[in-house]
Amino acid sequence: MRQTNILVIMADEHNRDMLGCAGHKLVKTPNLDALAARGTRFTNAYTNCPICVPSRAAFQTGNYTHRVRYWDNSIAYDGRVGGWGHQLQAAGYQVESIGKLHYRREEDPLGFDRKHIPMYIKEGIGSVTAAIRDPLPDLDPAAADKPGFAAKACAGDSSYTQYDRKVGELSRDWLAERGAIGDDRPWALFASFLSPHYPLTVPQEYFDMYAADHMPDPKLGPDTGYKRHPWVDVLAERQPHANCLTLEKSRAAYAAYLGLCSFVDAEIGGVLAALDSAGMTDNTRVIYTSDHGENAGARGLWGKSVLYEESTGIPLIMSGPDIATGAECKTPVSLVDMRPTIVAAAGLEARDQPVDLPGRSLFDIAATPDDPDRIAFSEYHASASPSGGFMLRKGRYKFNYYVGYRPELFDLADDPEEIHDLAEDPAFASVCTEYEALLRAIVDPEAADRQAKDDQNAIVAFHGGREKVLRDKLGAHSYTPAPGEVTKSL
Repeated sequence: MRQTNILVIMADEHNRDMLGCAGHKLVKTPNLDALAARGTRFTNAYTNCPICVPSRAAFQTGNYTHRVRYWDNSIAYDGRVGGWGHQLQAAGYQVESIGKLHYRREEDPLGFDRKHIPMYIKEGIGSVTAAIRDPLPDLDPAAADKPGFAAKACAGDSSYTQYDRKVGELSRDWLAERGAIGDDRPWALFASFLSPHYPLTVPQEYFDMYAADHMPDPKLGPDTGYKRHPWVDVLAERQPHANCLTLEKSRAAYAAYLGLCSFVDAEIGGVLAALDSAGMTDNTRVIYTSDHGENAGARGLWGKSVLYEESTGIPLIMSGPDIATGAECKTPVSLVDMRPTIVAAAGLEARDQPVDLPGRSLFDIAATPDDPDRIAFSEYHASASPSGGFMLRKGRYKFNYYVGYRPELFDLADDPEEIHDLAEDPAFASVCTEYEALLRAIVDPEAADRQAKDDQNAIVAFHGGREKVLRDKLGAHSYTPAPGEVTKSL
């Protein structure tokens, strides 16, 4: 494959379905729709961990969370495991980033020649309180009366949208400068935005695009009779993002989230226009994705952290040389496929990859656009989870395994909304047995759960122990502050 420039654009917390090109009836994403029209959209793409820091480590290293042990938002990527950036640097690429990294700190060898307005975990420490899982802390009775972020949706500018505007501006300037100097050396740019991650504070023009009273009721909401899985219930109690939500506020939150999707789409459109104006579109492969999804009210949940499609599903679009136009690939893929894809786009040979990586180049995968045997895998060992959760997608079925809890099985061909759990239906016992065996071929769930908790306990001990961390609320902010922002603990 011939070598080209590489532009990787990442949003944060973008639900896979919240794209016009994905068939969503309300959201307006004209720039990403246009990118999909001139490229290939992967309709069954997944994160390998539905929370920011571990997913971004998987994206960089091309490896699963339990293998590299970047478990949560206090154990961040630090360069000790090589990634695609290091491979491209070794091949002579200019490799730079603009925007959110959510890696550990500036001094680490992260695989970038230069990092513009980077965002790391706070103070290189991150959310240490969320690493307390063995056992989970007692519930705070007062927390139930505090509105979660979804109840605070409103029009306005937040530090996050201000930061995204700067990411867009610097990305446009970077591309314009690169085009003007006429340097033929190949480059790779990682442009990383915060939106549509909460807070659900939306610039007025995008807030006005969506009327709250035209938004749908929440999927599997409290009035439908739906009962959450007990593992999910434990997590939801300790992540009160949906606290104090009335039906009216729930619709307003959904509208605000769509507004942020349109906002980041506009910023991405500006970056793609700058690439075109610089005359580099024909020699640049563009990849768009997100680190994880957003529940957006489904099952009474906001945020991510669970294994359902809203949370683990991510958008993934590629365009440029050697990429089919107007195509869709249904084969399951995930963020660990990004490293071999980026390396292939750089014209490097597959033999240059570490031999034990689980991913494959998306260029190769797209050649079989509906492979029934391809597996996508995700796992969660982070904030508020009582034990490790694991997801395996293959063909029509999706299997969720929770250490110490009953599993779930969904037939996504007949039940794409994951409403009917088949795991306790005797007719599907053999499917559950088969899929658990496939899962255990990838990971020993109980061993990974124990390793994650041991590593998290060590982090908590390093910072003074459980009681001190809880008393000081170390890293207990509701979200990582943008560079220069001052936040208070919860």
